[in-house]
Amino acid sequence: MEIRILSLQNKEIGKKVLPQQFDEALRTDLIKRAVEAIQSHKRQPYGADSEAGKKVSASLSRRRRNYRGSYGYGISRVPRKIMSRRGTRFNWEGAFAPGTVGGRRAHPPKSEKDWFKKINKKERKKAIRSALSAVIIANLVKKRGHYIPDSYPFIIENKFEELKKTKDVKEALLSLGFKDELERAGKKKIRAGKGKIRGRKYRTKKSFLIVVSKKCSLINAANNISGIDVIKVRDLNCEALAPGTIPGRVTLFTEDSIDILNKNKLFQ
Repeated sequence: MEIRILSLQNKEIGKKVLPQQFDEALRTDLIKRAVEAIQSHKRQPYGADSEAGKKVSASLSRRRRNYRGSYGYGISRVPRKIMSRRGTRFNWEGAFAPGTVGGRRAHPPKSEKDWFKKINKKERKKAIRSALSAVIIANLVKKRGHYIPDSYPFIIENKFEELKKTKDVKEALLSLGFKDELERAGKKKIRAGKGKIRGRKYRTKKSFLIVVSKKCSLINAANNISGIDVIKVRDLNCEALAPGTIPGRVTLFTEDSIDILNKNKLFQ
């Protein structure tokens, strides 16, 4: 597939044939597996204290001749702890059992649980190629909710990597016809639930993925624009190309990033 190369002023300066990686058939099942594997590697194990609810002595005898027991009182066999006593008369409360106040949980989350998910190397590479092929299909990108110009997909000239100011990056994206997309990504939504008091009050939308050839000034320049991620072509993965396991993220490649993809036969 031949694709146009645009300058920062939205003028066509040439054409380039996309490498074989963009010819892969769309496999949403593999993309989902690859994204979930990446997310599982970042998941923080959590769990309750293994001794929670078990730190009291709640052994109460049910034998006939044990005066400290509950035999003959016509009560259930719930484990109980003795709170006070007067002679052979005891005041006790239910404890330890899951149905009692302050008792243990029946099936608490366990910190030793292994959240790690694996995916085969060939499947992972195939999933990345599939996600790459999805980003150049305009209908899929629109279906994902992005606003793109009629000229999409296209490649941007290498001068894009040399931009050092956020203002210049915004101006370049506006000239390329992404005004509506920038406005969409700039809107913040207040999160529902307790997340508001846990340091994540706002939810932001995923917008551009900009793929560069090497570490450059654009990485820092685009950092302050909401929804934008900049990634080196060697570090491409399915979570970046298909956030939330949904393929078709609006993605902008520079000339050199396409050349590296082709020359080094990445993900093949």
